[in-house]
Amino acid sequence: MTLDVTLRHEQAPQGIPSAIAANVAAQVPTLVSDALLLRALTVEDFPLYAEILCSERGAYIGGPFSRDDAWYGFIQLASTWMLHGHGGWAIQDVDSEDLLGFVFLGLEPGCVQIDLGFLVSEENEGLGIAHEAAEMARTFAFETLDLAELASYIHKDNARSIALAERLGAVRTVQDGDMLTYIHTNDEAAQ
Repeated sequence: MTLDVTLRHEQAPQGIPSAIAANVAAQVPTLVSDALLLRALTVEDFPLYAEILCSERGAYIGGPFSRDDAWYGFIQLASTWMLHGHGGWAIQDVDSEDLLGFVFLGLEPGCVQIDLGFLVSEENEGLGIAHEAAEMARTFAFETLDLAELASYIHKDNARSIALAERLGAVRTVQDGDMLTYIHTNDEAAQ
């Protein structure tokens, strides 16, 4: 007999709770490109999220985090859909179905704007995945949600994320301590 040592809250639901979770997840918009699928988060996605946030790479977003604190961030990305009509997506490779990272339209205490954020696993950095996923999420925010602006809140030492925000056309507006704010503007909403 194999003993499952996964913490209870990190285990996938079974039976009726599994069906309810699938029903809720089905309400999250799925976005698809030739290469990527942005889909609702599942409990099975948490280990990669925790790997990113609990590592030294998590320092760019206020960490490294404990696994428990990473869990709270993860459930926030999932639940924001119910509370605000936007939230987090898992980034999945269309062909291999591998989980590559996460992109989100988040809203945390202290945020002035809805946050366009992106996290990819270390082995998937530099491949254009975060750029494509961020473009997909931003297009959804502008075209479907009809938002006028988004912000990307980025640590001043996170050169990759700064370069990505600038490549997306976002404009740096504010530095508050170690954090920079990049604004993405919906040019269509201004007309």
